[in-house]
Amino acid sequence: MKILMVASEAVPFAKTGGLADMVSALSINLAKLGHEVKIVMPRYYSIDRSKLKQLPGALGVPVGCGGEEWSGVYTTSMPGAPSKKPVQVYFIDHEIFFGKDGIYGIPSEPDFLDNSRRFSFFCRAAFQLCRKIDWYPDILHAHDWPAALAPVYLKFAERIPASAGGFEKTVSLLTIHNLGYQGIYSKDNFAYMGLGWDVFYEAGFEDWSMLNMLKAGLYSADKINTVSPNYAEETKIQAHGFRLDGVLRYRSADYSGILNGIDTAVWNPAKDKYIPQKYSAKDMEGKAKAKEALQREFGLPPNAKVPIVGMVTRLTEQKGVGDLFGPAYGSAWSICRDMDLQMVILGSGDPWCEYEIGSLASRLSNFRAKIGYSEEISHLIEAGSDFFLMPSRYEPCGLNQMYSLAYGTLPIVRRTGGLADTVENYSETSGSGTGFMFEDLTPSAIYNTVGWAVWAWYNRPKHIEAMRLRGMKMDFSWEQSAQKYIELYEKEIEALD
Repeated sequence: MKILMVASEAVPFAKTGGLADMVSALSINLAKLGHEVKIVMPRYYSIDRSKLKQLPGALGVPVGCGGEEWSGVYTTSMPGAPSKKPVQVYFIDHEIFFGKDGIYGIPSEPDFLDNSRRFSFFCRAAFQLCRKIDWYPDILHAHDWPAALAPVYLKFAERIPASAGGFEKTVSLLTIHNLGYQGIYSKDNFAYMGLGWDVFYEAGFEDWSMLNMLKAGLYSADKINTVSPNYAEETKIQAHGFRLDGVLRYRSADYSGILNGIDTAVWNPAKDKYIPQKYSAKDMEGKAKAKEALQREFGLPPNAKVPIVGMVTRLTEQKGVGDLFGPAYGSAWSICRDMDLQMVILGSGDPWCEYEIGSLASRLSNFRAKIGYSEEISHLIEAGSDFFLMPSRYEPCGLNQMYSLAYGTLPIVRRTGGLADTVENYSETSGSGTGFMFEDLTPSAIYNTVGWAVWAWYNRPKHIEAMRLRGMKMDFSWEQSAQKYIELYEKEIEALD
């Protein structure tokens, strides 16, 4: 199959979250399975043009009111893709739209005012790129709201018989990475998209007198999926649907969940270049070395007998930080005061939370934190911790709990989204399970579940060891997930035929 990934991010070129990892990893693994994959994304200011190859000629992109925008196109090969089936990455170069700091915004303007125009132009440019290189995909795979208009353009402008544009046999898939971000803007921007007002209503743009780009994509895509089976079910109910649960119930026959994989070449204790000593389920000595190194890195007294609870997270409400670091009893203050453990945090985000974490670190001898992000320290936390805490309000897929299991670090998680799909709750009687789970997101639930894990550490050490080994033997590689996407693509093509 010929597959075009339309995405606003892809590592190593631009990244704000897991979407970038998924786009690149899935593309590489689809290529390894023999498919022809190309990625199209914007050329942001941070992406150095001197390291890319420019395609000759400019790209003309039709926009509203009979107008046209022009852009350049650059290209390179995706690192890590097979040499026999390279994944070519194409960059849409438009200085006004993308020649600025930030992907979606900057601290002083978190959501650029022209985002609807930036990404509608990008989506339309994806079709013009295919014409320019004379390559027409079987599958157009769009990712999240910035690419959600690609299925809209395919359905209402490119695949219609009168267009004869080469996309008559192309089918679309829209992947939801996080339903909380939808691309909602003033409907005054709609005219620029070059679609008639009949399409505004037929494609589902209307959202309380605004236009909703993700909603239109959900109505227009041939198939929809999200990044875990449980999150697919959760988003069809009001509590987790962000006002789009009705749309997803309406499209339920075309909506499914496929769990993301992890890059086992990078997140693998037997290969990890960031930890003091590599280790595996057959030889765990390296984990003990990592624990000691982690304690020294954070200024904690080295002690193999005391459990370490680690976190690597964005400090936002989605990640449950309000309940963990707020003033209520059961918060991190209570956990570290009442329990014989050590806690280490790496993350950044909401200023109030960064301040509170700094305050806790100054008052508690067993709590340490680093504000910001470090790839090396994140690997050390995964390897050196005994438990990994993820009290997420919602979690479409989650990667850190899978990293943790691969490193023999037991997750402590809320039962939601992909966390529920990947972690099996501990049983005190049988010793089965791979982690510790709670239902309601409250400070007392977090406190009690961390306490439960610490109790098992001191009272059921054989259970802890068995759970570690069980988690390390689980297969979260991208090969399985890529095969499921292939099956979904094939069903789409069959349905169009």
